[in-house]
Amino acid sequence: MFMGQRRVQGTGRRHRPAVMAAAAAAAAAVVTGCAGPGPAPAPAPAPGTTAPPAPATTAVPGPGLVPGGVTEAQAAQLCTDLEGQLQSWRTYTPTIGKTGLNGLVGTWIAKNNLNALDFLQDRGRIDVITTAACPGIRQEAVTALVIPDLASGLIGF
Repeated sequence: MFMGQRRVQGTGRRHRPAVMAAAAAAAAAVVTGCAGPGPAPAPAPAPGTTAPPAPATTAVPGPGLVPGGVTEAQAAQLCTDLEGQLQSWRTYTPTIGKTGLNGLVGTWIAKNNLNALDFLQDRGRIDVITTAACPGIRQEAVTALVIPDLASGLIGF
């Protein structure tokens, strides 16, 4: 070692969970942004004809759909993902847990090819979906993250 230099070992290890959570959230945001523009637009109608009505952007609950406009399978996946994170959210601080919640929701939106803008404009939609599909898991997540509802923990969604 040179004069005046000290070797410090083990620094930064206690900050790794926070850095990992932030990196996961950033990766989820990138994945969500790269999910693609969605389906190709329909061709323009021929002159003199009328265009068919545009499809609704938010599905109305019906067979196979839960409130919030997602399928039962998509809601079940969100519930499973939330349940898988509950223990770590109880272990880490609420701030780190909220970062994890944002990453989880962003990844879920991307995996299911959902429109992220719809969720950005209506963050409460996550609460509607989880209240209908898995109210117990939702309540455990809200308790672990020390927030009144899941929408309160979402930043940018």
